[in-house]
Amino acid sequence: MSPSALVKVGVSINQTRVRAIAKANKFRVNEEIRAPRVRVVDPEGQHGIYDLKTALEMARQRGLDLVEIAPNANPPVCKIIDYGKFRYEQQKKEKEARRKQHAQQIKEIRFRPHTDTHDFEFKTRHARHFLEDGHKVKAWVQFRGRDILYQDAGLDLLRRFIEALQDVAKIDQPPKMEGRRMTVILSPTRKK
Repeated sequence: MSPSALVKVGVSINQTRVRAIAKANKFRVNEEIRAPRVRVVDPEGQHGIYDLKTALEMARQRGLDLVEIAPNANPPVCKIIDYGKFRYEQQKKEKEARRKQHAQQIKEIRFRPHTDTHDFEFKTRHARHFLEDGHKVKAWVQFRGRDILYQDAGLDLLRRFIEALQDVAKIDQPPKMEGRRMTVILSPTRKK
């Protein structure tokens, strides 16, 4: 529909834009609200229960939108606010919440059944850094070919690994065989 056709129908371009944004963000705005009676909170903080038509008229008189904030309440709670400003504040809060979240990663350390002492210490040091940074560590011993005969050596290696990191880690999953791998998962005892 062209902008001029919208104006002829009696709907302004701004109202259609507000409706499109509201649909995308799951908030009912103005005429989209279905409840016959709503609890209205106005910009000054005063509230009361009104018919939907009366509430919409109150919002129009102020040049603002009626936004359904709590649709599951009885009656639903609506606020008289500028919807664009409301959405901006919501997006800001969501962005701040995402920024404060820390996605924990699982770092992997790979061994062979007969890993040398220096290599073992080097990899254990790396695992310690990962755990101190707040990441989980998955250590695994890969058995290739005839190495499968040395499962005891792999288990001893993982036990030494757990002992070396017991001051900064706790066991999430004890050593167990998964196909041709023996794995253990450690998580940090305290977050950074």
